[in-house]
Amino acid sequence: MSNESSDDPQQQAAFLEGLRSGIGVTGPSVPSWDPVNQPMIRHWCDAMSDHNPIYVHPDAAARSLHGEIVAPPAMLQAWGMPGLVPRPAPESPDRNEHAYAKLDAAGFTSVVATNCDHEYPRYLKLGDHLNAATRLTDVSEEKATALGVGHFVTTESDLRNDEGELVGSMKFRILKFKPGTGRGAAVTATADGGEGDGGEGEAKPARPGRPRPSISRDTKFFWDGIDRGELRIQRCDCGALHHPPMVRCPKCGSYSLGYVVSRGRGRVYSFVEPVHPRIPSFDYPLVVGLIELDEGTRLLSNVIDIAADKVHVGMEVECVFQEASPGLTLPVFRPVRPERRETTLRFDEVEIGQELAPCPIPITPTLIVSTAIASRDYQDVHHDRDLAIQRGSPDIFMNILTSGGLCARYVTDWAGPEALMRNLKIRLGVPNYPYDTMTMEGQVKEKTLQGETGLVTVAVRGYNRLGSHVTGTIELELPARSPDARA
Repeated sequence: MSNESSDDPQQQAAFLEGLRSGIGVTGPSVPSWDPVNQPMIRHWCDAMSDHNPIYVHPDAAARSLHGEIVAPPAMLQAWGMPGLVPRPAPESPDRNEHAYAKLDAAGFTSVVATNCDHEYPRYLKLGDHLNAATRLTDVSEEKATALGVGHFVTTESDLRNDEGELVGSMKFRILKFKPGTGRGAAVTATADGGEGDGGEGEAKPARPGRPRPSISRDTKFFWDGIDRGELRIQRCDCGALHHPPMVRCPKCGSYSLGYVVSRGRGRVYSFVEPVHPRIPSFDYPLVVGLIELDEGTRLLSNVIDIAADKVHVGMEVECVFQEASPGLTLPVFRPVRPERRETTLRFDEVEIGQELAPCPIPITPTLIVSTAIASRDYQDVHHDRDLAIQRGSPDIFMNILTSGGLCARYVTDWAGPEALMRNLKIRLGVPNYPYDTMTMEGQVKEKTLQGETGLVTVAVRGYNRLGSHVTGTIELELPARSPDARA
C-alpha cells in the first residue's frame, strides 16, 4: 500500500488484514537498557513529587515490609522505554514492530497513548533486570478522531527478571494517526475507553475582561502586594486586622494602619455558587467563598480548581494569584494538597464510599517535560511546542506514564507508605496542557478481606478545565486490622 491514504474499501480491508496478521504472536524478549537503579528512581520521584521514603531512603526502606529500596510500581513501563537513542534491531524480527512500521509507511506517523493497565506481582528491587515479551492483541478499524484519522493498537507485555520470574504485566493501547487530519481542538482520546472521536473544537468568541477594582490610597497597599505576589492584610497598631481595608480602626479609633503579609492559608467559612444571570466575563461554574485566613480575618474570593459540588465548609485552601484578564491579577483559593500519610491505613479503617480529599496539581511546562524525561519518553509532543503544534496540538501535553504516576502518588499518599499497589488501570480523556490545573479525586469502591490482608479498590479521576483527563482504578493491599483491633 502506498504512503497516501486510500478510500478504496478493498485496499483498506487488505491493509487492516496486514496489520492484524501479527495478532497473538509474541515478539522476542527485549531486555531493558539498565537494571532497576536508584538514580532513575530518584529522578522519577523528584519529577512526580512523590515523597514516599521507601523509594529513596535506605533506612526507611529497611524498616518497611520490603526490607530494602523498591521502585514506584507505576514506573513499570519506564524501565523498558527505548529512550532518545533507538536500540539496535533485535536479531529475531518482531511482528508487532512490523505493524507499527506499516502504519508509519502509510502516513500514520503520530502516536499518543490512550489506555494502560498494570499488574504488579511484586515490587521491583534495585538490581532487577527486566525483559519484556510483547504480543499484539488488537488493531482497530480506521477511526476518525479529533486528533486525526488513525488506528488504535493494543499490546500486552509480560515483564520478567533474568531468572524468569514474572514481576509485572501491562496492557497498553495507543492511537497511531495521520497528523493534520483532525477535526478541531486536539485531545488525546475520550474517557470511554480510548476509542471515541474525542469531541470537536469550537472557536469561542472573545469575552469581556473582569471588572477592574477601584484603587484608592487606602487600598493601594493591597494591590501593590498582589503585584509582588503577597496577600497583604491591613493591621492597626493595636493588633486588629481588617479586610476590606478601612480608613480608621473600629476597635481603637487609630488612623495608624499598616499591614501584615498573610501566609495565604485558611478554610472555607461559607460559600455560594451563583447560577443566574451568567456574566460573560466569568468562568462557570463559579464558586464564591468567604475564606477565613489562619491570621483570623476573612476575605471574599473565588474557590477554583475543584468541582463546585466538592466544596464544603471547613475545607482547607491556599491562596494563588491568577490572571483574571490582561493586566489584572487576583488572589483566589484552591484546595490544599493533602498531606502524605506517614503510617499505613488498615483495612478496617477504610469504608466503601469513603472519599479521598481532592488534590490540585498545577500543570506547568516543567512538570510535563521533567516527568516525560524521568519516564524516558522522548516523544516530541511532550517536549517540543513547535513540533507538537505541527502534529495538531495547541501545545505540549502530558504523557500517560506521568498520568499513571500522579494517580499512584495520589492514592499511596492517602493510604500510606506500606500500602501495596496490586494493579493500576487508567484511560485518558482530554489532554493536560500547560498552565492548567488537574485536580485529583478518589473514592473507595470495593473491599475484600483476605486473611491477614485486605484488597481495596479506589476509583480515581483527574480533571482540568477541559474535562476529565484520566479516569481509572487502583487496587491496594492493606494490613487487615489495626493493631488494637487484633485479638
